[in-house]
Parts: sequence; structure tokens; C-alpha cells
Amino acid sequence: MAGALLPLSQVPLSQAAAAGIVDAAIDDYIAGCRRRIPGFVDRHFSLKGSLALHRNAMGWDLARAPANLLLAVPHLGIKAAGLGLGRLGAKTAGARLSGLDLIRRTRVAAAVGGLIERDLLHLAPDADGADGMARALGADPMVDAALRTLALARERRLHDPDFRAALDTALARYVETRVAASEVATALASLGIGAVAFKQVTPGLLSLGPMLAGALAQSAAISTFPLGAGLGGLWHSWFPASAGPALVAGVTGGLFLGVAVLSAFSGLVTDPAQRALGLHQRRLNKLVDGIEHALRRGEGLAFNPRDHYIARLIDLIDIARLAAS
Repeated sequence: MAGALLPLSQVPLSQAAAAGIVDAAIDDYIAGCRRRIPGFVDRHFSLKGSLALHRNAMGWDLARAPANLLLAVPHLGIKAAGLGLGRLGAKTAGARLSGLDLIRRTRVAAAVGGLIERDLLHLAPDADGADGMARALGADPMVDAALRTLALARERRLHDPDFRAALDTALARYVETRVAASEVATALASLGIGAVAFKQVTPGLLSLGPMLAGALAQSAAISTFPLGAGLGGLWHSWFPASAGPALVAGVTGGLFLGVAVLSAFSGLVTDPAQRALGLHQRRLNKLVDGIEHALRRGEGLAFNPRDHYIARLIDLIDIARLAAS
């Protein structure tokens, strides 16, 4: 009958039953993420997709890239020091030190992170305020019945302020999964989203710059030798010309700027290559592994999302049963 409330069991939903529904929803959600990986990689890490991504590299990314190059060594040093402190037993100090991030996130990295969050993990809420995990929960017949029962009850009791307040609270708790999703998304920074998009450059430029400056100074000294370049080469083979601080600084800075520009756009070459080698697929599968561990055990989060979902699900079924009575 149209408008009739859907029947719900009169027996309260047990903790074990709610846990079973949540675990099944996590399984479905994670399986969906894994199914989306091949298409995601093909769309965004092919040559065409990489070109679209690297439009974001224009502008301030060209300034952030040199800064990231200069900060790469101190950044790694801080991470290593934090890890060392943790192994020595100073876990709190180690965690604080490891949490420091000197690297500035580029627009390309932010774009990749947003695509992963929205298109792959479905962490962004839809028009109804539900994320991918909430939709997976809603696929369960009991949860679906409860939601439809509440929708019908809400229409019937529009003028009952007490019921509406209780109903709105229950529904807000249900779609509150976005809070859990935000915690998971925050934890992803340590699980590898940045590594998918950020290209690190070795500090070898610090030693290459002075060497190249010395070579330039030597070449200039030979070419301007008063008795000719031939004798100049002989003379400076015994008495090499030295590069001044300004030349060393200029050449080293130029190298950093040049490599920074190349690194900002290097994904145009490396992304399709890594796609062909299956590296992006493997990284994203590891990322989904991290999401699954976070959802089930709360690893890296301030709370356990699984327990959060179970509690909210029990609240939802209880209020739906009251609405149907």
C-alpha cells in the first residue's frame, strides 16, 4: 500500500547483527574501490589524463617545486629522527617530530588527492550527504527499510516537533559518516596519497652545482688567457681556475630552478610509463589496503570508524522501529 510504513523486526538490533551489517558494508565498499582502480588509472594517468592534471603545474607550483627541492633533505632528516626517537622509546616526541611536514603540497598533488578521494574512494558526499561507505550500508535490506520507513514517517509527522527533532538527530548521525571519512582522508597523507603525485629529486644538485661552476670558470679562464687558448689550457691544467661564490650560487640556483620546472612536469612522462608498468595500480591497491585497515581497526585515526558505524546503525534501527510503531 502506498505510503505504508515498511515492516521492521520488533526485536532490537543486536550488537553482533549490527557488526555483521557493517562488516559486509566495508567488504562491499572496499571491493568497489578495487574495481574502480583500473579505470581510474586509465583516465588520469594516461598521456591525456596526465596532460589534464599538469595544467595545475602552471603558476605557484613552479615556485613550490624549488622550495620542496631545498627542503627535501631536512624533511627526510626530521622523519628519520622521529622514527629513531620512536624506536628508542620516546614515542610521543617521535610522533610529533614525524608529524612535521616541511614539503609544500603542489597543486598537482592536491588535484590527484582530490581525484582519489572523490572518484576512487567515494569519500566525498553525494547530494543526499552520504559517502561511499554510507551508501554501502544503505544497500543492506534492513538499513534500506529503516531509511524508507523514516522518510515516510517524517512526511506523516511533519508537525510533531519532538519526533522531528529525534528523527533529524538520528539521520544526522547516520550521514555523519562524512566525519569518519574526513578522518580517514586525513590519515591518507601518511598512507601514500602524496607519494602517488609528488616527485622527489635527490640532493645531488648541491654537489653538481659547484662542479659545473668550476668547469665554467675554467672554460672562461682558458678562453680569455692573454697568450691564447692553447697556452691557456696548458697553464690552467696546472693552475685550475676557481669559481667565485656568486658563480657557484648562480649555477646551483639555476640547476635547482631548471630541475624544479622539469619535476613539476615530469609526470607527463612518468605517469604513462608507471601506468604501463602497473606501478600506479599497485600503489593504489596499497592505498585501499590502508583504507580497509583504518575502517576496520582505526589505525592512524583518533577513533575506530567500525565502532562508530555500528553505534549509529543501532540508533537508526531503533528510531525507525519507534517511527513504525
